Amino acid sequence: MSKATQVSHVEGIRHSLSHLLATTVLEMYPGTKNTTGPAIENGFYEDFDTPAPITDEDLPKIEQRMREILKTWGKFERREVTPEEARKEFAWNPYKLELIDDFAQDGKQLTFYISGTFVDLCRGGHVQDAHEINPDAFTLSKVSGAYWRGDQSKQQLQRVYGVAFETPEELKKYLAMMEEAKKRDHRKLGQELDLFVFSDLVGSGLPMFTPRGTVLREELAAFSNQLRLRHGFQKVWIPHMTKKDLYEASGHWAKFGDELFLVKSQETSDQLVLKPMNCPHHTRIYASRPRSYRELPVRYLETTTVYRDEKTGELGGLNRVRSITQDDCHVFLRGDQIEAEIEILLSAANELYATVGMPLRVRLSYRDDSDAYLGDKKLWESAQKQLKEAVIANNMNYFEQEGEAAFYGPKIDFMATDAIGREHQVATVQLDFVQPERFGLEYTGEDGTMKRPVMIHCALLGSIERFLAVYIEHTAGKFPVWLAPEQVRFITVNQEQVTVDFADKIVRRADELGLRVVVDNTNESVGKKIRTAELWKIPYTVVVGEKEISGGELVPRVRKDLEVSGEHKPMTIDEFLKTVAHEAKSRVSKTSL
Repeated sequence: MSKATQVSHVEGIRHSLSHLLATTVLEMYPGTKNTTGPAIENGFYEDFDTPAPITDEDLPKIEQRMREILKTWGKFERREVTPEEARKEFAWNPYKLELIDDFAQDGKQLTFYISGTFVDLCRGGHVQDAHEINPDAFTLSKVSGAYWRGDQSKQQLQRVYGVAFETPEELKKYLAMMEEAKKRDHRKLGQELDLFVFSDLVGSGLPMFTPRGTVLREELAAFSNQLRLRHGFQKVWIPHMTKKDLYEASGHWAKFGDELFLVKSQETSDQLVLKPMNCPHHTRIYASRPRSYRELPVRYLETTTVYRDEKTGELGGLNRVRSITQDDCHVFLRGDQIEAEIEILLSAANELYATVGMPLRVRLSYRDDSDAYLGDKKLWESAQKQLKEAVIANNMNYFEQEGEAAFYGPKIDFMATDAIGREHQVATVQLDFVQPERFGLEYTGEDGTMKRPVMIHCALLGSIERFLAVYIEHTAGKFPVWLAPEQVRFITVNQEQVTVDFADKIVRRADELGLRVVVDNTNESVGKKIRTAELWKIPYTVVVGEKEISGGELVPRVRKDLEVSGEHKPMTIDEFLKTVAHEAKSRVSKTSL
């Protein structure tokens, strides 16, 4: 806290607005105590301990008062203070007193920032002058609950969120994107398209997938596996639980012990846990027999579910769950093989995300100077250098960020942009010098001496559940043919036996080609059946009646987003089915019909 925090201009606007929000709420709700309020992506928030609840309906009047107060503000004055001066200023606010004591104990310089009559304990990161804030470029968005310092055992607070940009045009564009996001909400579409469900009897954060949703999971996992099996990865299988000793050895118990589900045996005294990750198990397979430099890299692949005891308040749809299915893989290799192996995984990730239509860039996630990481710093520096060189060699758009590494090594985190411009972390490639050391992994080198392998962790989809949350919203539920739970729907014009038999014949041929088809033979009008198929967002709909039976040809109705020309000529049934099967196998995003 010895100098002001350096931030971008828009971050400075957002943090300044958290101060403006704080002083406004303190004025409008006497007895309120403000706590902390940072700038966040696209906006800001402030946490409050209020004598009366703030509701979403209150936000417009708070926002109006913020604009009135903003007119009276000028420059942000920075003032260094002693702990005694700070305690005197905030004697009325126990939350600030707690922060003051923590900072003072760490020997950090305390600073106040003042604009208008508002004084706050702060490290800085504001605009120079409040007049740089456009009063029409921010708005308050919602109220939610939060715990003081993120600890559920502490006081529950009210968090007021806002969004802010440099110009009103940017704000307008963002709000329009948020409106579109509501329409695409994967929880809404998941229900409408019958993809997944939750049950109170099963538990929070434990999704179950219907037959239609399971198609999505299995097709995506199969594609991910295919991309790696072609490069020599081999499938392995591990149990869903382990003795805690495994995670004590790996270092996960010390770092994440409070996130693990504990399992008690009625037969032994072993303390068991549900596995929160797969890498320690995979090291045991590698270590099960002697290894030679000739057989490296050893590549293991497994799509399996892990379990983490996420906080209930942080669970939401498929974005944050307690049962997490990973398309996981681990490579044990020599140091001179790192560059080539990372190139394989980068290529696989690029192919997967090009196929699903999501542009990628990568974040190089490094360690910071904290003590949250295991292993020698020189090994970390070497690992980070090699990851960067691999990304540059593959001509990938990248940025670097400290403090985002795993505790055992740096990462390449893939950031995918969806159809409405939001960026999501998806795949990851992680370089690990720590776990091979902790587990004593070895191989016999060319010179006959025992050497330590390097370990690479990779998941192309990451969490399949979280990827599906992103992908359902990216496509708005309009899945390409290869992923569509139902690829073709045949609609009968009547329930006459000759029509039913003809439709059944088509279905048998479709089954032979591996297609997913359904016949709608309900006693409804053809128009209603077509509208139902459109609501299910089915790629192809075919009406089957006397004309199709006598002529042996059909004209498919194609979902609009799949079309190229919009013109569809009559074709034989077999031509149509073979074309759809080819599109599914080729994983194309548009139709060739």
